[in-house]
Amino acid sequence: MSGIEVTARVVDGVSIAVNDSILLLRCGSVYYAIAVPPAAPSVEPPPPDPEEVEEDESDPPPPPKPTVRTGTLTCVPVATATYRSGWRSDGNPTSSFDTYQGRYSGSSFGRMTGCAFYGSKPRSITGATVTRATVKFRRLPGGDFAARTATLRLVSQSTRPAGAPTLNESTGGPSLAVNATASSFVIPDSWAQAMVDGTRGGLAIHVDSDNPYIRLAGRNSWSAAWTLTISWRRSL
Repeated sequence: MSGIEVTARVVDGVSIAVNDSILLLRCGSVYYAIAVPPAAPSVEPPPPDPEEVEEDESDPPPPPKPTVRTGTLTCVPVATATYRSGWRSDGNPTSSFDTYQGRYSGSSFGRMTGCAFYGSKPRSITGATVTRATVKFRRLPGGDFAARTATLRLVSQSTRPAGAPTLNESTGGPSLAVNATASSFVIPDSWAQAMVDGTRGGLAIHVDSDNPYIRLAGRNSWSAAWTLTISWRRSL
């Protein structure tokens, strides 16, 4: 009682233990212990809602989004060359020759196929997906001066073969007048993808006729000639 010690009599029928809380009744100067109040019941948290448990188990958090890496690969040709019943070597070195299409008017020689081979560089990003691919071209004097369109072909070989190149897919190439340059001519993504995957290895200009006769710079005439730039992405 507020720090005051008192002596209390315990009424019959009441049992008191040490540290029990008791109810006291005062009659005059005498205190009576008349009861021991029951302890407060412990409160347990309610069990989890079964529906909430099932929802948590069936709906796990979504996985983190995959990381995507992107980049650009520049491929300078390991060789530029022109095939005409053999690889031409009159003038520029055989593996840095200018690239020709068709046949010069009045020439007794056969039609020509100009090629660029890219070696193993495109395959350095094997597994990536090509999103864009461009090539640099410059037209040199040869034939008439008006704009003429080259026909591009996809080549199997990645380096200059001993014999004729193996030509595959075909698409329209750059339309250039003499001395004009195409600094970023777009080729099909699938073509560059084939080079990345290793099923193709180079590009060429070729027509199954004499015209249009076109001469495009090889790497000896222009260091940027036939440079292939591949934009790519990859999921990590």
